[in-house]
Amino acid sequence: MRLKVNDQYEEGFLINKDKVDLFANLTGDRNPIHIDQDFASKTPFGKCIVHGILSAGFISRVIANKLPGSGTIYLSQSLNFKSPIFVGDELIVHVRVMELRDDKPVATLETICYSNGNIVIEGEAKVKYQP
Repeated sequence: MRLKVNDQYEEGFLINKDKVDLFANLTGDRNPIHIDQDFASKTPFGKCIVHGILSAGFISRVIANKLPGSGTIYLSQSLNFKSPIFVGDELIVHVRVMELRDDKPVATLETICYSNGNIVIEGEAKVKYQP
């Protein structure tokens, strides 16, 4: 399949406690807002929130596996975190091709994540893809 402007892909992922705990253990980011319900219950959120970078990792998964797909390499990624994602939420990742360079296989992608009907992450990625 040849990549075209406005190609898009969307996929949902359940963000459960096991994923949050694995991420916390792997990275060492053990901020109690993410892993300690007692602590999190006393914050304005009222419960544990998911690490922002864990959530953004699902954007990488879509880019690497679906659009543009295998062999794609990140050049850059902007992330604007709009709302928290809570443990147990479904994260919907939407990627759309905004621009393709004429001189080399580089694409600009719109990356938006939704949870509970709200935009939770907005961003833009530049990637080198396999034509």
